[in-house]
Amino acid sequence: MKRNFFSLQSYRTVAVLCIGAIGLWAYSARPVVDPGGLPDENRFTKVVLAEKLNEPLEMAILPDERVLFIERHGDVRLYSPTTKQLRTIATIPVSTKYKDKEGHESEAEDGLLGINIDPNFEKNHWIYLYYSPAGSESKNSLTRYELRGDELILSSKKVLLDVPVQRESCCHTGGSIDWDRNGNLYLSTGDNTSPRATLYAPIDERPDRGPWDAQKSSSNTNDLRGKILRIHPEADGTYTIPEGNLFPKGTSQTRPEIYTMGHRNPYRISVDKRTGYVYWGDVGPDAGTDSVGVGPTAEDEYNQAKKPGNFGWPYFVGDNKAYNDVDFVTNKSGALFDPAHPFNDSPNNTGMRDLPPAQPALISYPATDSKKFPIMGSGGRSAMAGPVYYKDDFKNAKRPFPDYYNGKVFLFEWMRDMILAVSFNEKGGMDKIERFLPNMPFSHPIDMAFGPNGDLYVLEYGTGWFLKNDDSRLVKIEFNAGNRKPNVQVAANLKAGSVPLKVNLSAEGTKDFDGDALTYQWKIVSRAGGQPTVLNEPNPTFTFQKPGQYKAILTVTDAHGLKDSREIDIMAGNQPPQVALNLVKGNKSFYFPGQPIAYQVNVTDKEDGSLANGRIQAKQVLVQVKAQNEATTQNSTEAGHKFSEATYLSTGRVLMEKSDCKACHFTDKKSVGPSFRDVAKRYKGDANAVASLSNKIIKGGGGIWGDAAMTAHPQLGLPDAGEIVKYILTLSDKKVASPSLPTQGTYTPDKNEKDDLVLQASYKDKGANGLPPQTNEQVLVLRNPLVALGTSNSQSKGITLFKMGGQPHPLVIVMAPDTYVQFNQLDLTGIRSMAFAVAAPKAQLNAVGGRIEVRMDSPTGQLLGQTDDILPTDSKDPAAMFQPGIVKASITPATGLHNLYFVFKNEKAGKAPLFVPITVQFSN
Repeated sequence: MKRNFFSLQSYRTVAVLCIGAIGLWAYSARPVVDPGGLPDENRFTKVVLAEKLNEPLEMAILPDERVLFIERHGDVRLYSPTTKQLRTIATIPVSTKYKDKEGHESEAEDGLLGINIDPNFEKNHWIYLYYSPAGSESKNSLTRYELRGDELILSSKKVLLDVPVQRESCCHTGGSIDWDRNGNLYLSTGDNTSPRATLYAPIDERPDRGPWDAQKSSSNTNDLRGKILRIHPEADGTYTIPEGNLFPKGTSQTRPEIYTMGHRNPYRISVDKRTGYVYWGDVGPDAGTDSVGVGPTAEDEYNQAKKPGNFGWPYFVGDNKAYNDVDFVTNKSGALFDPAHPFNDSPNNTGMRDLPPAQPALISYPATDSKKFPIMGSGGRSAMAGPVYYKDDFKNAKRPFPDYYNGKVFLFEWMRDMILAVSFNEKGGMDKIERFLPNMPFSHPIDMAFGPNGDLYVLEYGTGWFLKNDDSRLVKIEFNAGNRKPNVQVAANLKAGSVPLKVNLSAEGTKDFDGDALTYQWKIVSRAGGQPTVLNEPNPTFTFQKPGQYKAILTVTDAHGLKDSREIDIMAGNQPPQVALNLVKGNKSFYFPGQPIAYQVNVTDKEDGSLANGRIQAKQVLVQVKAQNEATTQNSTEAGHKFSEATYLSTGRVLMEKSDCKACHFTDKKSVGPSFRDVAKRYKGDANAVASLSNKIIKGGGGIWGDAAMTAHPQLGLPDAGEIVKYILTLSDKKVASPSLPTQGTYTPDKNEKDDLVLQASYKDKGANGLPPQTNEQVLVLRNPLVALGTSNSQSKGITLFKMGGQPHPLVIVMAPDTYVQFNQLDLTGIRSMAFAVAAPKAQLNAVGGRIEVRMDSPTGQLLGQTDDILPTDSKDPAAMFQPGIVKASITPATGLHNLYFVFKNEKAGKAPLFVPITVQFSN
């Protein structure tokens, strides 16, 4: 956790949070699901069918439940539920590279982009592919092939439609295919426009700047790019134009295939077969802030087209937020575009000047938290649309989804790994948005479809762009409407020790979600072989007499015969070592920068001896101190907690892990962006690197590493972005293992240390009775004395926690007096004073101020101290209004561990908000 809470950026973050707090509070108070209607999440099971795929993009579920999907580099793959095997049945030659004006070659978004099957597939066996053909001609093609059995007949190829594109400095392909109930095919296409020239509206009309002008495509009525096309394929491989598209056949300066226009990158579309409504996600631009005279903050969109229309790009984004008509020659700002009367006067336009009115988005959201749609959270953005579920389509299915989802549209977010279920009324108006399976992890879902058995198939692209990701998968989500197998939990009081080893086995926590009676069976199995010992009770005791490695396997069966098993490994014959790490004196909750920490380590081992008797030498004991971000501390601060080195990371690395950085970057290999190691090497020795790169992370930008633009991250404050950059810059250095400290001595933290400190002592024994060595360790965590109140590890009362994505902790907003924040088991030894950073913004929060009492053991317990009155700020300047002041409290001396309560008081406030306490600084 970055502890510089007093920067100007932090004040603005506080301002944003506080301004939206009351609105979000009210929104969250509304019921989101019908009581009793939402099925239990444990009725859904995620089944992995195939993994480690190479950039899978779109799929089609065949009538016999085989799954046909494509990978961007050209492979057409087929999964068989009968053999449970995945095969590559064809490879389509595709273009996946582009060259810039200097001739440098980079990875493009082109390739094998879309797939679907004909509505009459069972009779004609036709499948449709949309791809970028290999070769010098810049185009994307919609083609038809025949699938005979498991073979794609390449010689059956028919080209229905070619979409001319640019492959110079480019991107944004679309490529999704779907059908309506009348046999019309819908195809999405991207604006095919580089975002490199601007993070706002790409309307660069200068000569030879066509690649940077989306007016040539999205807003061009005579161009197929930036559109959703609707055609009717014919048996001979041609197509006709259905009635009712955006421009009637024969209209001058238009293409009759256009159904909707004004799209940036409608990457996944979905057609409701009942209503004919079209849904899609449009991946938005990259600007992180509003810019006066240029345009609004970037947003992604989910859209619904009940009829043909223009959806505004590149003149509008989101809810028809308008861009300015910027002149790229003079760099002067023109008027805002008018959504009622958009026009395209670009020299790159070959279509009509006057365009249809712009339609607003159904749902739109920025990188930061959305006030209108807070369910979207914050982070990277890639909106996509999935199927509509109708229960009548699955009358004979094995596992249909529950009635609760009837008529709902499934939307999903690629970057945020979330799926949404959206409800609509009879007129197509949106009623409700809710998370679907919020506790089920996904790895960048990129396509979704229901299969004949009622299962929801999800294609997961994986973590990084342009890579064969280990976490890329084809999965299906099964719904169980009937009996559920037991949920089995196992535990043992000892997992290793010398013989005879008496172990208490436990099935505590095992339950059956249907309330069935359960039977329990434990089997004790030796890895050396032999007959297992069977124990027919839930919590038996067993004594291991012979040294060896064993498994204790618990099988639980319900009244209907459904069963499940869990197991525990047990090692008998080698007693684990005992490690004790103790602080000799001083506070045991906090360290104080620049002040020494005295410690002592003791180790004993039944077989090896001890440090005390000299049979274990000090050099065999590892003693280290590591910096740890507070966000990883909160659930692991108890003495003796097992320590995993991977858990304790630098501040910058923790912030990076919580962000979407790894969607575009990897440590040591290129993705859509450069590797972190390459960035570190390029900027090594650059004194301005932290400032310049932090600014780029927040605001976005491009041009240094090729044509790809970095998305803005306005949800990150400058201090946090700086910590991420500092971590990246260390990656150019060769790593050196931390040396071990003495087993007894002192450690003095740096005067500028901002993180929590982890003290760790560990010892690996020599093994015994032919069994492998065992390691034990003890960890102590000492907190930095500057603590954010939003990191409370216990129940608090009457306060609102407001979490902004990308921030390591929530903000505390005190909504009424006589409320409190509680911290459990803090050592008060030597604490003499506390200093609170508090903002009281009267103009926006209507704060009335008050004071903070420090109490011990209960909210009405001993009063240790209190602050002077905190007065509200009436300024209308956010930078001043939300600037925290410092108020101090002298503390009555106390010793030992206590629950600590910060009680917020104002006897005259009624139920008015008081203030926003941000941090407390403990001082000795």
